[in-house]
Amino acid sequence: MTQTDTAVAGGGSAEGERFGVRLRRLIDGRRGDRGIWRRGPVLAGLALLLAVALFFHAEIPNAVGNLGSLTETFLPWLGILVPVLLVLALWRRSATALIAVLVPAVMWLNLFGGLLGDKQSSGGNLVVVTHNVKADNPDPAGTARKLAASGADILALEELDTTVYERVLKDSYPYHAIEGTVGLWSKYPMSDTRPVDIKIGWTRALRSTVRTPAGPVAVYVAHMPSVRVKPEAGFTVKQRDNSANALGDLIAGDSLPKRILLGDLNGTMNDRSLNNITSQMRSAQGAAGDGFGFSWPASFPMARIDQIMVKGIEPKSAWTLPETGSDHLPVAARLQV
Repeated sequence: MTQTDTAVAGGGSAEGERFGVRLRRLIDGRRGDRGIWRRGPVLAGLALLLAVALFFHAEIPNAVGNLGSLTETFLPWLGILVPVLLVLALWRRSATALIAVLVPAVMWLNLFGGLLGDKQSSGGNLVVVTHNVKADNPDPAGTARKLAASGADILALEELDTTVYERVLKDSYPYHAIEGTVGLWSKYPMSDTRPVDIKIGWTRALRSTVRTPAGPVAVYVAHMPSVRVKPEAGFTVKQRDNSANALGDLIAGDSLPKRILLGDLNGTMNDRSLNNITSQMRSAQGAAGDGFGFSWPASFPMARIDQIMVKGIEPKSAWTLPETGSDHLPVAARLQV
């Protein structure tokens, strides 16, 4: 009986036997195929290139189509290439490539490994939700009812263009304000509400003091300019970046020690262009979420561009809510003020 016949008779498979032989050869090249150290230089090079992209992502230039910000927006997805390269290294029986693949694997885990587990904890005395409801939402009333049922004490909405939300939410939230296309609803009194200039020529941000039972909190709602891909300009982010810098300066200069930022920032926490905000505030999802918490696009979330960020406040848990009629998912957090 041949080796293959033996594997089949024992309930295995020829393919499984070959895979086992390859793996054993990788483990001990001296007793197997000595070529395992010479094969796979291209795979090894690709693995090291991936490691460089992960480690030096902040150095990728934006000069050509804002490639740096585009890479950082989808940075976690580079991790998909690690198992692909691993399988190819095993298929090529290349120990060199296999060792090289370990480098980007370690880099990715260093960047995102902390997001894989569930960091949620009990406690918290304030639930906040933010949602880009989409201007042409086909069911604004249904979206409003779902958001009201979320149990949020404070609710921020972006891309408003109808009074339906005011009508549906008025029974659940006695206090609210709308500035331009963003709005804030609260179960607690609001004061000093005003539009915020984020340097785009119209109003897409506001600031209000919410008098929570645990004390006053400065709440910002913002909708950063959209990031667009244009054939003649690539990944255009300049207007978004200018708005983020302006908003960051305003938040830094706020007189209240406890601050919350809610909104669609059109950028992830890895995006260098949001440094003026992310350097001074904590992400609720990053500190107390379960997984990545991707929020866009709603049909197949690939990035978290909808953010809940805090300063002087402790996040206890963070999560995404089910789909509404928008192309974004609502995101929520329970905070300890």
